[in-house]
Amino acid sequence: MKIYDELVERGLIAQVTDEDQIKDLINNGGARFYIGFDPTADSLHVGHFMALCLMRRLQQAGNKPVVLIGGGTGYIGDPSGRSDMRQMLTPEIIQHNCDCFKSQMERFIEFGEDKAIMVNNADWLLKLNYIELLRDVGACFSVNNMLRAECYKQRMEKGLSFLEFNYMIMQSYDFYYLHQNYGCNMQFGGDDQWSNMLFGTDLIRKKTGEDAYAMTITLLMNSEGKKMGKTANGAVWLDPNKTSPFEFFQYWRNVDDADVMKCIRMLTFIPLEEIKEMDNWDASRINEKKEILALELTTLVHGEEEAKKALEASHALFAGGGDDSNMPTTELEEGEVPAEGFNIMDLMVRCNLVSSKSEARRLIQQGGVSVDGEKVSDIGLCFDATKLKEGIKIKKGKKVFHRAIIK
Repeated sequence: MKIYDELVERGLIAQVTDEDQIKDLINNGGARFYIGFDPTADSLHVGHFMALCLMRRLQQAGNKPVVLIGGGTGYIGDPSGRSDMRQMLTPEIIQHNCDCFKSQMERFIEFGEDKAIMVNNADWLLKLNYIELLRDVGACFSVNNMLRAECYKQRMEKGLSFLEFNYMIMQSYDFYYLHQNYGCNMQFGGDDQWSNMLFGTDLIRKKTGEDAYAMTITLLMNSEGKKMGKTANGAVWLDPNKTSPFEFFQYWRNVDDADVMKCIRMLTFIPLEEIKEMDNWDASRINEKKEILALELTTLVHGEEEAKKALEASHALFAGGGDDSNMPTTELEEGEVPAEGFNIMDLMVRCNLVSSKSEARRLIQQGGVSVDGEKVSDIGLCFDATKLKEGIKIKKGKKVFHRAIIK
């Protein structure tokens, strides 16, 4: 099966500009394609996962990826899918975030000569002269068409700043610049980027007379129509210091039954023949499917060793037996433990299990907190330094485990 047909069968393709040409290019390794990543945080997250997996699949098929880091567009902020304006980042934060991305991406794609390259649009966008830009590309954009774009509709009701209005021009200029200087003939991105990508192909056609193509990736949504990759504590990050390998594993281990096979098909590199066999498994094997999904994706992001540790910890916590030493742990300093002991509500806040003492109190009163297997009913429960040196295991709800220990 050719790579394009595989992408279709896995449900990864949302929209394409010119299907026959795109199919021919990527099937024959002729795509020099780019995907952009704006540095809005110091780590990639599950929302970027689809794009990273797509780059890997296409590179394995002989195509050449260009990773575009938005060091320049990060100064503006993408309004797509937003109901409010993004926080303005300082140049120092933008640069720091850019520096954090490559090490994570290297787990997915191979960089080097005649392989994947990484470029930063700050290298050309920050040097642009405003008047020259207006004269060079301004006439190529219809304001009427821009205002009809889907990415602006949500913002028009509450107010769209002129700053953000320029984002589409900057992204289109990126495609044009990469086409001229790096031979990029294709742009891929999330389905919410469709309008921006179409303006980019149109700009290239108007400026050069040449064709360029765009393809959007299906957004990762759950069975309820909500974007996947969010938890009660925020995004599921690829950085192990922000989301531990165990927490990452547990996120996928706990996806809804209705979403398991979709995630296996779209996100893993398990051959389609094996996936078709899994489709026919008895319903009683749903947890086996979830474990396969979690193990495959944790291996992709954190490596085989960390994935196996997460699997072992999961077995220890939920099935009994095994090594639970790899569960998320907060290491305390002996000096921070009050003489009367660490109150359970304060300890839960300290371990980032809750955002406030009031949330901890509510959980305890609802019977949702256990310590070392015993349900907590007393919000005044305290643990002294001796107990904490041994370590305690806090359980929040049915699926969140955390160890607190003095080291």
